[in-house]
Amino acid sequence: MNPVFSFQRGNSPLLVSVPHAGTDMPAAIERNLTEEALQLPDTDWHVDRLYQWVTDQGAGLLVANYSRYVIDLNRPPDNAALYSGPGTGLLPEHTFDGRPLYRAGKCPGALETAGRLSEFWRPYHEKLAAELQLIKQQFGYALLLDAHSIRSEVPMLFEGRLPDLNLGSNAGASADPGLVFAGFEALSKNARYSSVCDGRFKGGYITRNYGRPTENFHALQLEIAQSVYMLEQPPVYDPSLAGQAAGVLRDFVGTLMGWSPS
Repeated sequence: MNPVFSFQRGNSPLLVSVPHAGTDMPAAIERNLTEEALQLPDTDWHVDRLYQWVTDQGAGLLVANYSRYVIDLNRPPDNAALYSGPGTGLLPEHTFDGRPLYRAGKCPGALETAGRLSEFWRPYHEKLAAELQLIKQQFGYALLLDAHSIRSEVPMLFEGRLPDLNLGSNAGASADPGLVFAGFEALSKNARYSSVCDGRFKGGYITRNYGRPTENFHALQLEIAQSVYMLEQPPVYDPSLAGQAAGVLRDFVGTLMGWSPS
């Protein structure tokens, strides 16, 4: 089996987590999926590539290798709902468009769920938690950026077209207000891109669980509309679009790394 994640340690207070860009799929799961599901349409395509430069800036980078269809690393282990309305769970059974992932009678049961938690979910979160603790020990505080992307239009999840840059802070609960303000200012000053803070995407389990500002752990989620940096259909990375987006992302990441608790 391939490693559950890849990891590069940084030398700054910032760790970037990429939980949904993986495309690996165990054969035992793959054979139970529909033809559509095998195309992995809900992948955060190329987000690892979009952020690969952060290690040169001193940030750590943790990237999941397996598809979110194996298990969703950004959902709580008890599968509690994070948002009201339609969504997907810990072990998704439907695509973002509401179509089944599994062939008839092949949805995983409780025993398989427990196995996937042990094999895929826990190793990622154990690494994430341990690295944040090390960062805090070294710098006195730790910053986490959970990096995501999604198609710009997903009617089952939100109406209309998603803003380009969607910053989430769990309505201000996952990070210091000064960090949220500075981060959003860095994103919103570029008129090329629309932006929102704590809109449809306020942050998933990773942001909400690891963002504990009273303990000097500060977490933000950035959900990027895939049209910002790629062709959505088929999902092809566009170096020209991505190069333009890199400017605002570098400003954003630089702002996070330049911040410190007062």
